[in-house]
Amino acid sequence: QVQLVESGGDLVPPGGSLTLSCAASGRPLEYDTIGWFRQAPGKEREGISCINFNDGSTFYSNPVKGRFTISRDKAKNTVYLHMNSLKPEDTAVYSCATGVYVNVIAQTIGVLSSGSWGQGTQVTVSS
Repeated sequence: QVQLVESGGDLVPPGGSLTLSCAASGRPLEYDTIGWFRQAPGKEREGISCINFNDGSTFYSNPVKGRFTISRDKAKNTVYLHMNSLKPEDTAVYSCATGVYVNVIAQTIGVLSSGSWGQGTQVTVSS
């Protein structure tokens, strides 16, 4: 079983940048698809990006497309989310997960019941 730990959340002004990390342990990531999700108070959890650890293929939701970039470091067994041009509406708890799948028709991502979640890291965009 893989365990995930997020880090890098911070308070950042609008227009700023931030990089989040999702470190995996327990086993190497090989053919996994790892995703980033976020949840603001009073709102549903929203899938924003994922990456296939094997071939590096990526997905981005419309609210973050062109502003966020997902990447992975195989040597560190870690996935990153590089966030640019941050907006107040990006404020949320950001979590990563394994067992992610892409619904191409709906342009959304979800997590298999067998997937694993991290505890999340807080990102606050405010002046």
